[in-house]
Amino acid sequence: MATDAGTEIPRFPAGFLWGVSTSAHQIEGAAALREPSVWDVFTAGPGRVRDGSTAAVACDHYHRYPEDVSLLAGLGVDAYRFSVSWPRVNSPGGPDFYDRLVDELCAAGVRPVPTLFHWDLPASLDWLDRDTAYRFADYVSVVADRLGDRVDTWITLNEPAEHTLLGHAIGAHAPGRRLLFDALPAAHHQLLAHGLAVAALRAAGATDIGIANSHGPVWPASGDPADRAAADLYDTLLNRLFAEPLILGAYPEGWAELMPGDVAADLEIIARPVDWYGINYYAPSRVGAPGDGNGTYGGLDLPAELPFSVREIEGRPVTDFGWPVVPEGLTELLTGFRDRYGDRLPPVVITENGCSYEGVDDQDRIAYLDAHIRAVHTALTAGVDVRGYFVWSLLDNFEWAEGYTRRFGLVHVDHPTLTRTPKASYHWYREVLRAQRG
Repeated sequence: MATDAGTEIPRFPAGFLWGVSTSAHQIEGAAALREPSVWDVFTAGPGRVRDGSTAAVACDHYHRYPEDVSLLAGLGVDAYRFSVSWPRVNSPGGPDFYDRLVDELCAAGVRPVPTLFHWDLPASLDWLDRDTAYRFADYVSVVADRLGDRVDTWITLNEPAEHTLLGHAIGAHAPGRRLLFDALPAAHHQLLAHGLAVAALRAAGATDIGIANSHGPVWPASGDPADRAAADLYDTLLNRLFAEPLILGAYPEGWAELMPGDVAADLEIIARPVDWYGINYYAPSRVGAPGDGNGTYGGLDLPAELPFSVREIEGRPVTDFGWPVVPEGLTELLTGFRDRYGDRLPPVVITENGCSYEGVDDQDRIAYLDAHIRAVHTALTAGVDVRGYFVWSLLDNFEWAEGYTRRFGLVHVDHPTLTRTPKASYHWYREVLRAQRG
């Protein structure tokens, strides 16, 4: 992989936020100490996870969080993006765990940045039900009341696009529904939940609120009108449908009519101002008209019924997940958002960026992160207001439908023993942060 890793990364502005991310279901374990989530139900079914595993133990972060906070302190990050498990908060002793975690982070000088929903919906709830958005706001108020004296920065939702597509449209993730375009109510209700959560957090005194949406450039497979139309549809589904209600207060043309309820009134709630806009970036997509096979999304097969196909991006190195490595796509995405939304776009934070590679001497991960951090700096110099960057992920974890077969961590986790071993990329990132502050 081509890299400039031998040269110093350009200096970012003072106050730029450097961090690392995880999520509750992927690392916490201690499943018996909380109520079930949709992911517990989903992974109990045969053939749904590549290696047949579950997150019942995961990285056992619930019991080993002091060790993991020590790793964060040694890494030297400014902030740690984790998620709060709604099912755990609903359970006896659950809020106490997050009290202990936040106290430990504050004592270590690491800013806690909790995400309030990262796909682990309580099993008793359903995003197809409008009431779930209001139940979410109630839960957010409970968490803000408990942690708000120590937490300044909040994230409402993680990747509602993926949770809708993979979980409700094609059935590859929890809750395992295969509704195709009938999954759109789940998208709308998540966005409504975001807006209601912003109001709940403001009522609790929060002044630094964002969301973590997944985005990527979409490239037509060719100049053929059918390929261009398919790419435009895909761009709307994965980018515009989840960005524009928040940023512009409107769905793309023709999509509001497909959403449930009083959409105009809901959009006023959804568009409540945030303080920054989080972007998770992994790769662009090359999209064309449907064919014999519609390709994959996030490594998962897409149904033949969809009106587009995701094609291979040729001539690029790929991660162990098979995802193309295109760091300049991140610059393209950021400058494209700036050009599309102008002064309506809030300041941006890269809330996830990372890659799956095996090994503790993970030079490919170093090259990947080096190139993507430089891509962020290029966007900054082009005038995009980027305020922070979070690596995905601190630990090798339960990678959803892939189980433990993919490793995104800066820290290797031997899952049978749960032993943590910092990788070469951990030490590299630590030196990058030291140089940025030097």
